[in-house]
Amino acid sequence: MAMSQHLMKVTTAALLGALALAGCTTPHFETPRLTVVDVQVVSTALWEQRLKVSVRVQNPNDVALPVKGIEYTLEVAGQQFASGASDASFVVPALGEAQFDTTVTTNMAGALLQLVGRGPNTLADGVDYRLAGKITLAAGWVRSVPFDEHGTFKLQ
Repeated sequence: MAMSQHLMKVTTAALLGALALAGCTTPHFETPRLTVVDVQVVSTALWEQRLKVSVRVQNPNDVALPVKGIEYTLEVAGQQFASGASDASFVVPALGEAQFDTTVTTNMAGALLQLVGRGPNTLADGVDYRLAGKITLAAGWVRSVPFDEHGTFKLQ
C-alpha cells in the first residue's frame, strides 16, 4: 500500500505540474484595431449611394490572424449609416496590419443634410464615425472577436 500511495502522490504532483505549465503557455489575445482609412463615393442616385470604404486592421498579437470575414455597423455623426458583412478572407500578420475594401449601399441623404447643417466645412474637416461589429477568424482558439472603434474620416 505504501508503494501505491507514493505512486499516487507522484502522479498527482506530475499532473499538477503539467497543468501549471499549461496555464503559463496560454496565449494572451488582444483585440485587433480597425480604422476607417478612406471613404469614396462610387455612385449616387436620388435614394441610394454606393461607397467604397477602406478599413485597416492592426494586429497587436504575436501570431497572425487568419480573417474569414467581418460583420460591421458604421455610424456617421451619431447616426447609423450602413451595416453589412465582408467575406474577404485575408491574413493580418503578427504585429502587423492589413487593409481591405468593402462597398456599402446606403441612403445618406439624411446624414448629409444633418452634416451640412453643421457648417460648410464639416465634410472637408472630417466626420466622426463609429465602426462596431465582429471579426470571424478561420483558425485558432478564438473564432469571433468583437470590436468597437471610433475615429474621423474625410469624405472624398
